[in-house]
Amino acid sequence: MPDTPDAGRPETILAFDFGLRRIGVAVGQDITMSASPLGTVANSARGPDHREIERQIREWRPTKLVVGLPLQANGSPSKMQHKVDAFINELGRYRLPIVTVDERYTSREAEAALKRARAAGLRGQTTKAAIDSAAAVLIAERYLTSRPEATINRN
Repeated sequence: MPDTPDAGRPETILAFDFGLRRIGVAVGQDITMSASPLGTVANSARGPDHREIERQIREWRPTKLVVGLPLQANGSPSKMQHKVDAFINELGRYRLPIVTVDERYTSREAEAALKRARAAGLRGQTTKAAIDSAAAVLIAERYLTSRPEATINRN
């Protein structure tokens, strides 16, 4: 069956933290249940930098794409939901399964973790791009540890 992954094949995911200026990106895999930041992809009124997204997909060969859903504290959709839905629709061009994960508070958690690392002398300045990429790491790790299967698109 084309939608059934090989049981022995490790799952590699690309996770996205959607933003109006930048989209944080992380790669994760299920063997170590961990993820690493890959930086950000530019986003503008013209849309995301799909050349960079495609390059990341060619390089990492993910089995699935994971997109963070920006929900309100009460679980209802945020004002950004329609823009995230449009991004998810655009990702359909890559013909990979797309899963969404609740991303509530990931940016705050990422910023706090980066500030703690800076205070401990483990890293330099905390930039918005670093926060976005670290938030994508948290989205990837949430997916890997909970394995939600709210797949949007099975191509």
